[in-house]
Amino acid sequence: MLLEVASISAGYGDAVILEDVSLDLDSGECLAVLGRNGVGKTTLMLTLMGHARLRGGGMRWRGADLARLPPAERARAGLGWVPQERDIFPSLTVEENLRIAARPGEIGLDAVYGLFPRLRERRRNMGDKLSGGEQQMLAIGRALMTNPKLLLLDEPFEGLAPVIVEELEATMRDLRTRYGFAIIVVEQHAEDTLRLSDKAIVLERGRVVERDSSALLLEDFDRVRRYIAV
Repeated sequence: MLLEVASISAGYGDAVILEDVSLDLDSGECLAVLGRNGVGKTTLMLTLMGHARLRGGGMRWRGADLARLPPAERARAGLGWVPQERDIFPSLTVEENLRIAARPGEIGLDAVYGLFPRLRERRRNMGDKLSGGEQQMLAIGRALMTNPKLLLLDEPFEGLAPVIVEELEATMRDLRTRYGFAIIVVEQHAEDTLRLSDKAIVLERGRVVERDSSALLLEDFDRVRRYIAV
């Protein structure tokens, strides 16, 4: 098993946001994390990356204790993080943004440009001279340059035009089939994300309230709808 999360509780300072959350993921699998805003989805991602306080439970990465590793070591161990804010360096070009994250492995500049041809076209543009879709491509491409085994995507489709969302969904499928990436994706677009993923969990007030294959949750979408409806 690539990633095992067992009954974790986590939060910030004395505040507990997640309680008794468990999940597992193997190479090539895609897990959707669904739920309304403020239920703990981003906190789960930050806990995996070591930026939130783990208060109980355990996390294992490729059989080893993940909780003992600081954030930089988790990235070096193979966790690739794409935050909702994207965090593009505005004063660097597209290519410089990519090169700054490069680590040895199968994926380099040519592979990223193959996945995102638009980045090759914009490679000399500064980071703050890109559209929202191009910034998201760059954020994902930069994470790929670290050659991760697991890609963590927090709201990757937020605010993007449908045609760009379709491009990113196709790229995510390509990453899994061509490179065997595992992916955890947090998204508000529940139905699209379920079609993209193998399995899903739904969070409500920091707890897992639904857990099943994505196909079964799509068939009985009312199980999800009641937790994501405004």
